[in-house]
Amino acid sequence: MYQKSSMSRYMKIFLLFVIVMSLGTIYKIWPVYFFENLLAPSRKTMDIMETLFAVPVNTNLSSTTRLLNKDVSAVEEEQLKEALAWPAPEELVSFENSTDPRICSCFIKNLNKTYFVGDTLDVILVARNQLGNLKHYGGDFFQAKIHSPEQKASTYGIVVDHRNGSYTAKFLLLWSGKAQVSIRMIHSSEAVAVIRKLRESDPHKVFFYGYFEHGKTSEKTVCNILETHKNCCCTYVDPITQDTWYCGRPPTLTCDKLKSHSMGGYKAKLSKSDENLLRATVTNIEVPESKIQIHIIQKKITLDLKKCTPGMKVPVPAGFYLQDHWTSFVCSTKTFSQVSQVTSCLRKKNIYMMGDSTLRQWFEYLEQFVPSIKRMDMQTSAKSGPFLAVDSENNIVMRWRAHGVPIRTSKTIFADLHYISNEIRNLGGGPNVVIVFNLCAHFTTLPVRIYIQRVARIRKSIVELLQRSPETTVIIKTANTGYKDVYGSDWLTLQLDIVLRKMFEGIAVVIIDVWQMTSCHYSGENIHPGKTVIQNEVDMFLSFLCPV
Repeated sequence: MYQKSSMSRYMKIFLLFVIVMSLGTIYKIWPVYFFENLLAPSRKTMDIMETLFAVPVNTNLSSTTRLLNKDVSAVEEEQLKEALAWPAPEELVSFENSTDPRICSCFIKNLNKTYFVGDTLDVILVARNQLGNLKHYGGDFFQAKIHSPEQKASTYGIVVDHRNGSYTAKFLLLWSGKAQVSIRMIHSSEAVAVIRKLRESDPHKVFFYGYFEHGKTSEKTVCNILETHKNCCCTYVDPITQDTWYCGRPPTLTCDKLKSHSMGGYKAKLSKSDENLLRATVTNIEVPESKIQIHIIQKKITLDLKKCTPGMKVPVPAGFYLQDHWTSFVCSTKTFSQVSQVTSCLRKKNIYMMGDSTLRQWFEYLEQFVPSIKRMDMQTSAKSGPFLAVDSENNIVMRWRAHGVPIRTSKTIFADLHYISNEIRNLGGGPNVVIVFNLCAHFTTLPVRIYIQRVARIRKSIVELLQRSPETTVIIKTANTGYKDVYGSDWLTLQLDIVLRKMFEGIAVVIIDVWQMTSCHYSGENIHPGKTVIQNEVDMFLSFLCPV
């Protein structure tokens, strides 16, 4: 009796000890979690959680391992999976069963006798395979526009996939006179399945070179963002971002002698079937029956557009070209056709541009358009920079630099290739500081999880910057269209563009949609568009800096 009572007392004491210790642990953890969430009220999906992607067949975020990424929550992971969902064949099929754009059917839904400015036009497309049979599943990647070369007019059309072999291309009619529909099949659903498969299974299809130097000795090895096998390489881990870069071990030199970086080459592992599905004769082909012409009658329409401010959503269409001038539906924009207008807008501005060569075009346009902006001779790479240009009279400072590896470029100093998140983290910000970045083209061949990791780190640095300096202007340039192959297909680009926009929802940044601007221009697509498109892009940029 005594032993039982004594045992019971000891057990109660032990349980009390466990409860007290647990409460102490909770007390220590709770304030940290609360404080971190208090600091980031706008980051609805930036919980401190683990993630990355282990995805079943026919989804888009695949990975053989799950990695820790504290900047992307499990909830956000699911949201991204949903946003990237794309219809696909249940299995890879033969070329004969793939979509043939030359024999797809097109017709106007609910054809009207007359069309007015402001009306909508729906065009139904019915897909057929190479044998002429109707297709019964979706997933073909079409791009659509309505245009008028005579009036230098065009706008983007959205394509709705009904997932049964039929599609609807929707257009808003925005100018009077002639207009012609154009629907191009960029890739069949079968080709998309190949591209998606190779994105995840063959990340080394694009490779790079690392140049090691010491004294008179120079050695070159292959580099990439993922290891080919364990202990294969020299490993370079950024101490802040933890981004990692791998280079094969040089024959005689040590890993710390890495000096330069360059593009290496292309080596996609394509089967004969893959090559057939991706060949030029079935890629980026206009559907002949889509060349529907209509006449639009003038009707006065008033656009009630607000002043350009951060956080504005981008509609579809985002605007239209007429006489080579882009009218935005996002906000009230202005044409900066005079040098004095540009210098007045940029006066006392400190502009940091970070990204790829498509953003470098903005830098080059501004320094060519404004004679007083002079580039300093930095003795750096002509392709990857960094560049510095100043206008001492108007107190304008403008920088551009390439983002960190991976980047396909000519031979450049490896130490000059900085990660965007590190650059932003080192800026104080302020009302006269403008940060512009883009990130896409050099990540298209890699598993999506790698891009998400990189964007998450950039987002974290931007959120922290805006918390300490909310007057800072942050502008994101979206992806250009133009590439059509396995190394940079518009479908791959679109997937990354969706990720970028989704991950910056709810954050006070500016999104400048150049996807639509490059996709629909009458001059045709080019990853590096001509001066007319660049001028309109820069006018959008300036309209957010100096809103009207």
